[in-house]
Amino acid sequence: MLDLLILVHEFGHFIVAKLMGVRVNEFAIGMGPRLLKWGKGETEYSIRALPVGGFCAMEGEDDGAPTPSAMGGNADREVEADDACSFAHKPVWRRLLIVLAGATMNLLLGFVLLLVYNGCLQKPYDNKETVLFPTTTLFALEETTPAYQSGLRAGDTILEVNGRRIFMTTDLTLEMQNDADGVLDMVVRRNGERFTLPKVAFEQVTDEESGARYLKYDFTLLGVERTFLNTITQSAKQEVSIATVVWRSLVDMVQGDYGLNDLSGPVGTVDIIADAVGDTVTQTDRIAAWQNLVMLMVMITVNLGVFNLLPLPALDGGRLVFLLWEGITRKPVPAKWEGLVHFAGIVLLLLLMLIVTYSDITKFFV
Repeated sequence: MLDLLILVHEFGHFIVAKLMGVRVNEFAIGMGPRLLKWGKGETEYSIRALPVGGFCAMEGEDDGAPTPSAMGGNADREVEADDACSFAHKPVWRRLLIVLAGATMNLLLGFVLLLVYNGCLQKPYDNKETVLFPTTTLFALEETTPAYQSGLRAGDTILEVNGRRIFMTTDLTLEMQNDADGVLDMVVRRNGERFTLPKVAFEQVTDEESGARYLKYDFTLLGVERTFLNTITQSAKQEVSIATVVWRSLVDMVQGDYGLNDLSGPVGTVDIIADAVGDTVTQTDRIAAWQNLVMLMVMITVNLGVFNLLPLPALDGGRLVFLLWEGITRKPVPAKWEGLVHFAGIVLLLLLMLIVTYSDITKFFV
């Protein structure tokens, strides 16, 4: 599954590079020594020993970088900076499209998988005849609840919670889970008008076994029947919601809200996937396993797309920063210095991968 997501990302770079007239020297899945290679044309295809990444090595992509082949490029080919098929020789806009293509493919794959999940894998529940997609509109709310007494009403559509936009029920759940005092500032749409509801209170409940505290849902949400159009809309909103959660999680990690134990690399991810799929004894188990697997793939591929666009060295986002600078100033950053920056970024990413992998392995013995 991880190899598939990496393949999709690198294929994005590959196909757009070909369309932009850039020679691709090697297209590889995995890192480390080659296990298998083929191709007699300008592009060599290979599968490598470590399934923790991949690359699309383009002619002239790493001009001036310190030993780019050591970082996964093709060591058997010489880069010619003046080659008309060189990445470095192409206009900025073409290079921007090539760099953006990997993350775009990951996000597109996430959307397609969500269409499959919502259109095929979702099944009716509670003896309903059709699938209902939950909305952020309140269907029912008892008058005795703290939320009602704070101003919330049935029929309200929740737009914002604590200053954050609410697209899906998952956004609402996340904000309620992370709230510290059980009092939320809300913006709702009521009868076509926006209302600000400060300090909407909810009952706090503590789990006796885990000791975890959570807010009690005092309301039920309106559901809409699945149709072709709202399946597309639901999937698009879900992708935006997941991407937002990924971004917020990265910000929270930088702020120290999450630690090393909250991160997972390939080892931890495979373990999570195995737990989610579980034993598929009955037909119901198999459907649930596929639902879990597809949603995990969505979360990981969207995570890959968002993370790769961060303006960090060695990531696609880091390359975008250099290309945008070149486009604005009409002067490229010297290839030697750009190569050094990306090389340092790769070293740091590999170091982080080793630390996270070690943490994943130690969790098996705790």
